[in-house]
Amino acid sequence: MTDSLTVRDNRTGQEYEVPIADGAIRAADLGKIRVDDDNPGLAVYDPGFVNTASCRSSVTYIDGEKGILEYRGYPIEQLAESSSFLEVAYLLIHGALPSKTEYEQWVHDITYHTFVHENIKSFMEGFRYDAHPMGMLMASVGALSTFYPDAVDIHDPANRHIQTVRMIAKMPTLGAWSFRNAQGKPFVYPDNELSYTANFLSMLWKMSEIKYQPDERIVKALDTLFILHADHEQNCSANAVRSVGSSQVDPYSAVAAGVGALYGPLHGGANEAVLRMLKRIGTKDNIPAFIEGVKNGDERLMGFGHRVYKNYDPRARIIKKACDDVFEVTGVNPLLEIAQELEKIALEDEYFVQRKLYPNVDFYSGLIYEALEFPPEMFTVLFAIGRTPGWLAQWNELVQDKEQKIARPKQIYTGGRGLDFTPSSQRWA
Repeated sequence: MTDSLTVRDNRTGQEYEVPIADGAIRAADLGKIRVDDDNPGLAVYDPGFVNTASCRSSVTYIDGEKGILEYRGYPIEQLAESSSFLEVAYLLIHGALPSKTEYEQWVHDITYHTFVHENIKSFMEGFRYDAHPMGMLMASVGALSTFYPDAVDIHDPANRHIQTVRMIAKMPTLGAWSFRNAQGKPFVYPDNELSYTANFLSMLWKMSEIKYQPDERIVKALDTLFILHADHEQNCSANAVRSVGSSQVDPYSAVAAGVGALYGPLHGGANEAVLRMLKRIGTKDNIPAFIEGVKNGDERLMGFGHRVYKNYDPRARIIKKACDDVFEVTGVNPLLEIAQELEKIALEDEYFVQRKLYPNVDFYSGLIYEALEFPPEMFTVLFAIGRTPGWLAQWNELVQDKEQKIARPKQIYTGGRGLDFTPSSQRWA
């Protein structure tokens, strides 16, 4: 038996043999199916790319039915438990875990590049006091392309490597400075004696003390959150990075597109919506009425369900454990009790079980961020810092993939045709 699909075109009676490879058929093969030479071939209409593969990738594997997430073949549970964010970043970029020497060099290189050009500081100081941190991050990441014009040489592996190091190193600095701008506080320079995540916390919170020493439990929890956000296959922002990157633009411009995609409430802003929902519920006593509202279509259950996962999001289980470490330092977020009761009811109620609505990564992450005193507008910035290695791994893979072309989807035209133009002198007479 050959791996192929036999398609019969009932318009013409003709049959076509379409090869199947890796569980997919090539859209171009469907394009050969046509009524006659004067008409275009068959196209696939797929808004949102619900069932269209745009690339071959070895970065991230997801099995939504079984709740499996792996980076380069390694289960997310093992990485979150035993690895560090920079080690995971190395894994995503290079495709293999580092040796001791490789890891030490990787950490050194990223630490060395955490500082940004002083003109970037002036650039960011030009934003209004109420500028959204995510908008500032998007603009400043794009601006980096003007500071590193050599980044356009994307086909040189050594050049791609140094741009990758620069991007991962500078994202926490840009993210922290966008936060400080909103706070009206002076920008804090990187402290290269601290770890990657501890340095980020220092740039966020340091005031008059000579040296800022964050609580290691907070460092570990935030490092874990960065790991969980590091990549997630062909999501909206990864697709944006790949689509813009397909024009062979520099990586800073491509990643800026990813930041822009993550800015949207349907992608990076979901955990903020969870917090708003929990605050609106108010107390455990109001949960039954809220659940009824969801069933009647009057309320939305935020933080449950996922486009890919039809099982418990593996990242949600890990974040749930991270909550304990954070709340041990900060005190328990009063919304946690509501969240836990809501989860308990939703997992037992047949209405939600039938619809496979399980908690996703956003359900608990917002509680941690709020406990750490981050304003909601910073949530997506934290997400972007964690996601940067994934974006760069996707971009690196794209650049080296000889099958890739500039992104240019087809459309189904629905407008008028063959209209006669009437000059304005007649239309306005």
